[in-house]
Amino acid sequence: MKRLAAFVLLIAAVFSLLTACSSKTSQSKEKDDTLIIGIDDKFAPLGFRDKNNEIVGFDIDYAKAAAEKMGQKVKFQPIDWSAKESELSSGRIDLIWNGYTITDERKQKVLFTKPYLKNAQVVVTKADSKLSKLADLAGKVVGLQSLSSASDALNANPIKSKIKTVTEFKDNVLALNDLKSGRLDAVVIDEVVIDYYMTKEKDTFKVLTETLAPEEYGVGVKKGNEELLNKLQKALDEMNEDGTAAKISNKWFGENKVLN
Repeated sequence: MKRLAAFVLLIAAVFSLLTACSSKTSQSKEKDDTLIIGIDDKFAPLGFRDKNNEIVGFDIDYAKAAAEKMGQKVKFQPIDWSAKESELSSGRIDLIWNGYTITDERKQKVLFTKPYLKNAQVVVTKADSKLSKLADLAGKVVGLQSLSSASDALNANPIKSKIKTVTEFKDNVLALNDLKSGRLDAVVIDEVVIDYYMTKEKDTFKVLTETLAPEEYGVGVKKGNEELLNKLQKALDEMNEDGTAAKISNKWFGENKVLN
């Protein structure tokens, strides 16, 4: 009887071990098949939360379509945008993909796909503001997103030395709210982003005709992971060729803005 009981316990232990191993293998396989994409979830219309708190946007649809071509799943991970490169290098995310501007400085830290969207850094003010050109920013209070390409563009322009105060914000939404309340005179922001907000609040803002800097968006991949970079670029190229990219662009912008 004791031998039978011991045998039953042994079988139970083996079954439990096999089940655990199977579960770990399944979890590992699922992780290998899933791309973790770091995003700023307040960066409309590229990646943001809709009224149902679902993450939506051009880059979201674009990434989903690319992942499908790659035979992988995708998970969008909202991150502190000021720590995006650290999130990538640490392995907590696989890609930076949310209006991520290609710059020489960032090329030292990450691998980039080919550019897929053009953009520019522009200055937005309240619709009734007397500001009309970059020179008018002298002595004013200007806001922008912390550690963004807006900061790089402003720093590279001579007007920066004449601005009274530059206030940094965690995201563009907070900066625009302070502009509306009068705590800021202007905000430096991505043209793609403010164009979207102006369709929602037509009489709230105006954009100065002079831009600070033209730029292009790309997807950031961890240094050393050329395999993932090449696989992703192949998917993006296929999306351009078969019309998938154009369809997504038309959905969000009303035209095909995707670079070939």
